[in-house]
Amino acid sequence: MLRISDLVQVYSSGTRALDHVSLDIPRGMFGLLGPNGAGKSTLMRTIATLQAPTSGSVTFDGIDVLREPERLRETLGYLPQDFGVYPRVSAYDLLDHLAVLKGITDRGERRETVETLLHQVNLWAVRKKAVAGFSGGMRQRFGIAQALIGQPSLIIVDEPTAGLDPEERNRFLNLLVEVGEQVVIILSTHIVEDVADLCPRMAVLAGGRILLEGAPLDLIEKSRGRLWRKVIPREALEQYQRDYRVIAVRLFAGRTIIHIEAESDPGAGFEPMEGSLEDVYFRTLDNARRAA
Repeated sequence: MLRISDLVQVYSSGTRALDHVSLDIPRGMFGLLGPNGAGKSTLMRTIATLQAPTSGSVTFDGIDVLREPERLRETLGYLPQDFGVYPRVSAYDLLDHLAVLKGITDRGERRETVETLLHQVNLWAVRKKAVAGFSGGMRQRFGIAQALIGQPSLIIVDEPTAGLDPEERNRFLNLLVEVGEQVVIILSTHIVEDVADLCPRMAVLAGGRILLEGAPLDLIEKSRGRLWRKVIPREALEQYQRDYRVIAVRLFAGRTIIHIEAESDPGAGFEPMEGSLEDVYFRTLDNARRAA
């Protein structure tokens, strides 16, 4: 289990990127959901031992991550939000080089590792092509391959599907599922669908604070009977926002659809709706803004 306790990160500018963050993350997929600037990447870099927090602690399977970063790195796989590559190095050669850096010095073992990973992420056919020339989806799959070197037991992927087309996104998410449930995988993203599709547990992070934590299905169930929707003229949106607690505004086929929260039937042509994780997420962010 990964245990994050009372983590605080205050930069020299005075910005509080993490505000007493505490999480217990079990094995399997865990979604960390939040808007851009929420503090997600700061938290991921801290767990990955790339920066030290102002205060707090992080432990993983008996490893004090902040005091023993080298021990954590031996069992860590990390795909950062911006994954840089050498411009003219082939996928095979780059993965081979990264395997050496990971400590796999035996040539035969390294060859087997590299070939297995390239097959696993479906990049064997382009192994001689420079990674810099890969499409976004191919580069992300290569990123997962390098993160899997050494059979890590903690894997962090930061905004992995941003910018991918639907086919590549689906391929990438299926690849994450194949990694299995025997390791801790943290999926940090602002894309609600990624968490809804993959993660049995999740947390919402915004403004450096954990706003919500739990199982997506349980969180959705708690909204049952409280959500309503209505198609409205676009020019009436501001009036509805004044009169009701609007938690989401959607467009479908050119029509404006609002989702509101109400304890009982608000009338006025609203119809009840089944909530989604997106509605839970928007409601959580709205609660935080109203409390600020």
